[in-house]
Amino acid sequence: MTKKQLALEVIQRLKDEYPDAGCTLDYDQAWKLLVSVRLAAQCTDARVNVVVQDLYAKYPDVKSLAAADPADIEAIVKPCGLGRSKARDISACMKLLDEKYDGKIPEDFDAVLALPGVGRKSANLIMGDVFGKPAIVTDTHCIRLTNRIGLVDNIKEPKKVEMALWKIIPPEEGSDFCHRLVYHGRDVCTARTKPYCDKCCLNDICKKNGV
Repeated sequence: MTKKQLALEVIQRLKDEYPDAGCTLDYDQAWKLLVSVRLAAQCTDARVNVVVQDLYAKYPDVKSLAAADPADIEAIVKPCGLGRSKARDISACMKLLDEKYDGKIPEDFDAVLALPGVGRKSANLIMGDVFGKPAIVTDTHCIRLTNRIGLVDNIKEPKKVEMALWKIIPPEEGSDFCHRLVYHGRDVCTARTKPYCDKCCLNDICKKNGV
């Protein structure tokens, strides 16, 4: 089985297993996803979803958050860890959105990537979830699972994993595929415990099992 054939089989099985998988960060406006994904660095999505409720209650739009004192933002987002740097990035990002883009997120990947605190993972998430464009989000689950399954070969650097996956994942499947990897990585192919291979829908095609 080639890597491309393996990828198609993995995509289909994960679709069957997690038909409704989507982004696990809660948001109802695009700019909120941008804030949440910055807060999610080294923090669980579940905690971010709780913390941002207080942030948006005090700063309900881009303009108000852009005008906020970074120290006030830090006080609210501190439970997510790295409070000072995250607050600084969020403040700078909202200022740029307010001043340059009329409070809206640009649809160009490179323009999103140029926003303060935004890396390739975040920019891809925005492209896929907000704009419905081809995207591959190489978070920790994606990197761990694609290596274990055998879709990539011992590649740990996020950008290199992304580039390798672009060669074998159909563009229209990338975003949803990465969301499903998150669900599978949390429930079955876990990081902190031994993977539950006995209940894995990919058991018979996974490289980890010597296939």
